[in-house]
Amino acid sequence: MASDSYPSHEDRKKKKKKKSDGDVKSNDKEADVLKVQVDIDELTASGNIALKQGDCEEALSCFKKAFKASIELKETRVQRACAFNLGAAYGKAQKGLDFLKRAQPGERGERVADLQFNLAVAHETLGNHSRAAGHYLQAAQLYRSQGDGASEGDTCMKMSHCHLLLQDWTQAAQSFQRAGESYRVAGKLDSAATAFKEAGSHMLQSDDFTMDDIITVLTDCLELSDNIKDPEMLGKVYNDLGLSFSQLKLFQEAAGCYERALPLASTKPSRLAVVLQNLGAVHNTLSQYRQALDYHRQAASLHGSLGSRRAQGRCFSNLAFALSQLGEHEEAAENYLHALQAFKDTDDYKGQWQACEGLGEARFKLRDLERATLYYKQALGLLSKCKDSSSSVQERLVNKLSEALQHRLSLTTPGKPQRCLPKSKGRRRKPWGQMENRNLNNTYEQPDPHYQTPSDHPGLTQQREHLYESIKPRTTQTNSETPLSESSEVPPTGVSDNEETIPLLKKWKSQICTVM
Repeated sequence: MASDSYPSHEDRKKKKKKKSDGDVKSNDKEADVLKVQVDIDELTASGNIALKQGDCEEALSCFKKAFKASIELKETRVQRACAFNLGAAYGKAQKGLDFLKRAQPGERGERVADLQFNLAVAHETLGNHSRAAGHYLQAAQLYRSQGDGASEGDTCMKMSHCHLLLQDWTQAAQSFQRAGESYRVAGKLDSAATAFKEAGSHMLQSDDFTMDDIITVLTDCLELSDNIKDPEMLGKVYNDLGLSFSQLKLFQEAAGCYERALPLASTKPSRLAVVLQNLGAVHNTLSQYRQALDYHRQAASLHGSLGSRRAQGRCFSNLAFALSQLGEHEEAAENYLHALQAFKDTDDYKGQWQACEGLGEARFKLRDLERATLYYKQALGLLSKCKDSSSSVQERLVNKLSEALQHRLSLTTPGKPQRCLPKSKGRRRKPWGQMENRNLNNTYEQPDPHYQTPSDHPGLTQQREHLYESIKPRTTQTNSETPLSESSEVPPTGVSDNEETIPLLKKWKSQICTVM
């Protein structure tokens, strides 16, 4: 009975052998898993090194092998990490997005900021800017919860550019402002200054911000600007601040910013020409005509040496206007002629009719009524070629032409009392209220009228093309294909009874450069 209840020696030997075989297999399996994990770690490390060295193909190869190896482990966490790396490294956005989606965590708490950021980059590359902005927002919130202000700032900058491409100026401005605040907390004060500058610039394109809101961010930028060590970047910031203050009609502050930008632009003629042009334009606005003359002349000379004829024409127009306000009508007419030729060279019909109007006014004041009449007629003919011409401009030119003809008639009709032309004293009247700043220039980076301004941030696909832009009311949106100067009008010649009630911005037509 006892022998029946206990296993025999042979049975015990067999069981011991089976157990030993099982242990060996288990050990072998653990060793295989460990080897795969080591391989994945090595491949991931090699991929990261290759990325840092700029060898994208090698990095992609390493991440592919790591992802295939992770499938053998059947561990979700490792597979997500490998899919994440592979998705981030893929040059093809859609393929990368597919792998990134595999990395989506199963539980909400596992969601990581880097994953959301890379998903956003993939959607942005595919042109899905709305979805990209959503992922950037999630990434920014996660970075903030982790106390990573620098990454939050970078993400908000990327998010801002998505909103710009969607022409959502309000969201773009708010994102730039958040980026500035994040950078400031992280101690990246130079980046904070740049972000605040962008925030202020785009607040001006939206109706959702008060003047105090805009001044606050521009002031923040100005206070932080000393932390920008790169002279070129600092010069651009000051130039852009000048334009923003100009749009707020804070012309003294604008002049101060341009003066700060001047020495920083001195080593590059194209940038120097822009700052000089803008300084002259602002001094025209402030009625500091004598002080503006030298800036106009230097800017015209530099633009001419750079072959930027349209910008040179704007400078000649600014100079002519300043001279006319100082009573130097002969010299003003000469510079209007230079401007007219420059606008002819560049097929700028708007510039041509404005120059002809200036010539007509100068000749009228010089009592050369025949040529004044001729130039007013030319101005009307050129105006008809402009698609955006307004009836008020045409009416003004017709009135000027009629006045010149009446004076000619009074001088030539026998027996009719002659009306004496008023002797010019320099400021008999302000013929064009907006002419002071008609020629604001916005091409700080390049003198050529057609240019692109790539973002300083990687992944930004937005490109803006500008001509020479004049200041616009801040409620007006910027069209990247239409120069702001083309949308502005020159008001009637005479000073109206209620001129003092006309907003100062409406009296400004010199063209400033907005892009550093």
